Amino acid sequence: MANKMRMKKGDQVMVITGKDKGKTGEVLRLIPKDNRALVQGVNMVKRHTRPTQASAGGILEKETFIQVSNLSQIDPKDNKPTRTGVKVLKDGRKVRFAKRSGEVIDK
Repeated sequence: MANKMRMKKGDQVMVITGKDKGKTGEVLRLIPKDNRALVQGVNMVKRHTRPTQASAGGILEKETFIQVSNLSQIDPKDNKPTRTGVKVLKDGRKVRFAKRSGEVIDK
């Protein structure tokens, strides 16, 4: 069974371990079943592609998926990594907030 993911597409995250430690980027795609995320500009690999009518081919660089446990959300207040929590606002909405500063992540 897949774990519940605490991040969403479009969130700003920082890599906290691995070869890309310290890099930040936006979450482009999530695969909750595998606990993996595609982050813009992180975990880049080179792909050798054959030329087609649509593309010229050659060696292309693209992002690959990274384990969610290696990522941490970025606090909107001070741009540092933070853990997230969930709280209910007075109007009944559930929102995610940064535990570091208490700032609401969901708008």
